[in-house]
Amino acid sequence: MKKSLLSIFAIAAVSLTACKKNNTDTVSPPAVTYPDMAEAADPALLFTTSTGVKVYNGGFGSSVAADPNDPAVFYMLTDRGPNVAGTIANSIILGKPDFTPAIGKFRLKNGKLYLEQTIELKNATGGKLNGLPNPVGQGSTGEVPYDLNGTILQPSADGIDSEGMVLAADGSFWISDEYGPHIAHFDATGKTIERINPFGSGTGGRKIPLVFAKRRANRGMEGLTVTPDGKTLVGLMQSPMYNPSKAAIGNSVVLRILTFDIATGATKQYAYLMENPTLTGCSEITAINATTFLTIERDGLYGGAPTNPATFKKIFKIDISKATDISDAANSATGKLYGGKTVEELVDAAGLQGAGIVPVTKTLALDLLKDLPTVYPHDKAEGIALLKGNILVISNDDDFGVVDNGASGFAQKVLPATNTTDHNRLYFVKLKL
Repeated sequence: MKKSLLSIFAIAAVSLTACKKNNTDTVSPPAVTYPDMAEAADPALLFTTSTGVKVYNGGFGSSVAADPNDPAVFYMLTDRGPNVAGTIANSIILGKPDFTPAIGKFRLKNGKLYLEQTIELKNATGGKLNGLPNPVGQGSTGEVPYDLNGTILQPSADGIDSEGMVLAADGSFWISDEYGPHIAHFDATGKTIERINPFGSGTGGRKIPLVFAKRRANRGMEGLTVTPDGKTLVGLMQSPMYNPSKAAIGNSVVLRILTFDIATGATKQYAYLMENPTLTGCSEITAINATTFLTIERDGLYGGAPTNPATFKKIFKIDISKATDISDAANSATGKLYGGKTVEELVDAAGLQGAGIVPVTKTLALDLLKDLPTVYPHDKAEGIALLKGNILVISNDDDFGVVDNGASGFAQKVLPATNTTDHNRLYFVKLKL
């Protein structure tokens, strides 16, 4: 691993002002001084469980995007809603089955994040989306959903487990998820314009390569970004896909990056090597330029915990310009094979090299557990966006303030380092790139 790019960095007490528009009568927003950290101000209760656990109207940290016209505004994304694993095999407990995944528009003011608008995600006819697993053949994870009363819920073609987000220049949003995986395009009001997946079952009928249907359940397309010219989406899978099966890939650290030309639908694929197979995986990707990006790799533990603390939450700078395109012209279910093996079966750097595959290059850009002025107390660093002046903003997924109680229900999500309930935060760091 090369030396950290953050040999010199400063936590961002930096003022930025949005550029004036062509209309000289339009006044630019005031300059913003970014704090080290800003937390969501007084998130409302979503509901309280029968055992008194408070579930908050949070969960907005799965991804973050900056408003190019107002440096104080950030858009943040929820996932499928408050949920935990059930005690029955392959079960998932959804605390609010009618929850609608949404984008929150937050304003940074006096060091706090204020929710100004909630943009609920909707289908092409305007019906609300939900967080229910998809039907078989349309992105099913194999999970059986239950509510908190133990009632089995039906899968839904309108289900989405939203994780990665792009704010386009025209005000629309591109979102990737952990089900299908899907890449969905929404207008500024949250209504579906197009939904793209390996099956062609979404609005518009365009597809991504069939091999992506091999994604591991709940480890789908966790990260999504767009190149600065606005022409190419770049998606990052969270973990090695079960390709051709879970047993076949062993301790593989080979992930896939997908590029998708928005105009033509043309795709390319590249191999990304995760640092070690014990990690939860990659949480996000954001563009620096057309070929270089920042990614998050992390474990699932809490920073600064008195016992069993987190040891790995790092942000890497990657470059795809010299990486091998591993696309499969035949679009087979397992993707292109090398010596009869899938890319995931090649397992590591040595396996890729033996097959003549050059992975994306990586250099360390930031260690969240070492390079912040105070402890990073969260388990889930999930969103990143690069602001002007190379200021990196990092969001955490607070899981709506709840975690698994081990008995098909919820417990309060309390940060061990601070003994406080986890809420959405943004961290601001000046990088030297």
